[in-house]
Amino acid sequence: MTFAGHLAPAALYRLMAWLSPAFPTGGFSYSHGLEYAVEAGLVADRDQALAWIDGILRHGAGRSDTQLFALTWRAADANDVDALLDIAELASALRGTAELALESHAQGAAFLAAVARAWPSLRLSGWTGAMATRAIAPSLPVGVALAAAAHGMPLVPALAAFTQAFAANLVSAAVRLVPLGQSDGLAVLAALEPAVQATVSSALAIDPDDLGAAAPVVDWCSMRHETQYTRLFRS
Repeated sequence: MTFAGHLAPAALYRLMAWLSPAFPTGGFSYSHGLEYAVEAGLVADRDQALAWIDGILRHGAGRSDTQLFALTWRAADANDVDALLDIAELASALRGTAELALESHAQGAAFLAAVARAWPSLRLSGWTGAMATRAIAPSLPVGVALAAAAHGMPLVPALAAFTQAFAANLVSAAVRLVPLGQSDGLAVLAALEPAVQATVSSALAIDPDDLGAAAPVVDWCSMRHETQYTRLFRS
C-alpha cells in the first residue's frame, strides 16, 4: 500500500475519508473550550482565533496528541503490544478536564468503530481487543494512529493529515462561534500551516520522557464550559 515512504492512492483515499469532516466521529460537536473563550471575550476576531488555535497546536493538545500519535504508530508498526498499551493508557489519562476527556474518548471510540465496519483489519481488531482487555478507553490520536499503522500508511503523511484535521476542526468551530466568515476562516487555516508543520516536526522527534503539553487557559475555559448556561458544543 506504500511506496518510497509516500501514500499509495488506496491509502490516500482511506486517509482522506477518515479525516474528512463527514466521517462519523461527531467532531463538529466539540470546540475544545473555544465556546467559553468566545463567551469570555478571549477570542473575538480572526487574529485572536488564529492566536488561540496556534497556541493549542504548539503548546496544548495539538502538541500532546501528535506526540501520542507518533509513539502509538511506532509501537504498532513494531507490533510491540506492551508499549502500545502503555501509550494508549497514558493517552487516555492525559486530559486536563472531563470535557476534554470526553472529546477525545468519544471521538476515538466512534472512529475505531466506523473504520472497523468499513475497512476491517485483523491487526487493528487485535490491538483494540488488547486495549479492551485492559479497559483502556481509546483516545482519538491513538485510534487514528492504530488504523494508519494497520493499513500500512507511513507515519509522516498520516501524522500531518491528522494534525491538519485537528486544526481544521477548531477553525470550523471558530467560524461558527466568533463568528467568522468563510473567507476569514480560510485565512486562519492558511496561516496555521507553519504551526501544523512545526507541531508535526516536534512530534516526530519526541523523546517519550518529554511527552506533555501546557495550555492552562484552554483547560480553564473547558472547565468553565461545563457549567456555561447556553452551549452549542459538548466541550
